[in-house]
Amino acid sequence: MTTLTTTRVKLTNSVLKGLSEQIRRVNDTELPGFHLRISERGKMTYYLFYRLHGKQVNFKLGSHPQITPAQAREMAKQKAGEVANGIDVQQARKAQRLQTERDKLTRLEAFIEQRYRPYQETRNPKTATKLIQQFYSGFPELLPLQLSDITAARIENWRNAKKKGGMKDATINSYVATLKAALNRAVDWDLIDHHDLQKVKPLKSDNTRVRYLEDDEEQRLREALRARDQRLKNERDSANKFRQQRGYPLKPPLYDYPYADHLEPIVLLAMNTGLRKSELLSLTWADVDIKRKHLTILPSNAKSGKTRHVPLNSHALNVFKGWAKHHAHQHYVFERAPGDKLQDVKKSWNKVLEEAQIENFRFHDLRHHFASQLAMRGVDLNTIRELLGHHSMEMTLRYAHLRPEKKTAAVDLL
Repeated sequence: MTTLTTTRVKLTNSVLKGLSEQIRRVNDTELPGFHLRISERGKMTYYLFYRLHGKQVNFKLGSHPQITPAQAREMAKQKAGEVANGIDVQQARKAQRLQTERDKLTRLEAFIEQRYRPYQETRNPKTATKLIQQFYSGFPELLPLQLSDITAARIENWRNAKKKGGMKDATINSYVATLKAALNRAVDWDLIDHHDLQKVKPLKSDNTRVRYLEDDEEQRLREALRARDQRLKNERDSANKFRQQRGYPLKPPLYDYPYADHLEPIVLLAMNTGLRKSELLSLTWADVDIKRKHLTILPSNAKSGKTRHVPLNSHALNVFKGWAKHHAHQHYVFERAPGDKLQDVKKSWNKVLEEAQIENFRFHDLRHHFASQLAMRGVDLNTIRELLGHHSMEMTLRYAHLRPEKKTAAVDLL
């Protein structure tokens, strides 16, 4: 049996070359505690042995030939000096490694992807993707920074630049609020001690925009939708004649369909239910009860995260009944492919607005149109709040000015 031995000698390159295979440790004669260990596979590693506060430690300096014996000895002298001053260099190294790992995690982009995105996806998967995207679209220049380097002064400069660029105050406030919420979470998770974005006060903005259709605009919109529907049906008929002449298989004629495609029913439903676009496009037939004349918005599809029941008037019922004739077999009410819900109507919606000569009107304004019509017909604001699914009355109060007769009646009491 071979005996593995330890030897004492001044560590030099020539000594390392002449070591026998049985040597496993070489203690340096010049610097106490400095030594070399050799593994069974021949790997050579330099260490400094020291005692501090009753604790014995072997501090790894590096490996040969990455560093020479002379370089390792200089490193050992430096660390021995730190130990003599009461510093536990092993613990200091561990602390530095932890700080390095922490610094990697506390870069904004790393924090978002590794900690904040999973948290948001668990908390609210419906809005997580849109929320995370705000960091990339709003703060690309901040992504490489440490969280602790995102200061109030930096955000004030960012905000001023965005204002000069034409970004609306409400949009700026939304971006800053998103960033504040993320940094608050970083503090809660002990990744940073604090942040000072509370010094960045929201810009004063009037976010109570109410744009609804005037009577003539509504008429033009309905006429444009009908004209578009007829045009699509004519185009299908013309395409089928072309196919028939060439012996190609025909597509189903659209004249038997109440609606040529999804746009008109979606717009009419938005006008008569006040649903958000995302709520409409997430509807399944299981959510629609034509017999009992109501539909249900599930918590997973509601902005408030709460179930909401919306009654259906005769217009909405007729739309659902007409659409169901050819689409009731689908899972979603509006699908782009079997089992795959429709994602957006932006292109066709903008085109029909152009044809109707309606300007400064978003799809979301159909929701305002619904609420405004109710308010102007005397429906109380709390009922409007419940139909829209507003969490508080504050958002619904934007429609109060549409009922001036209530204020007139109040002062008339005097």
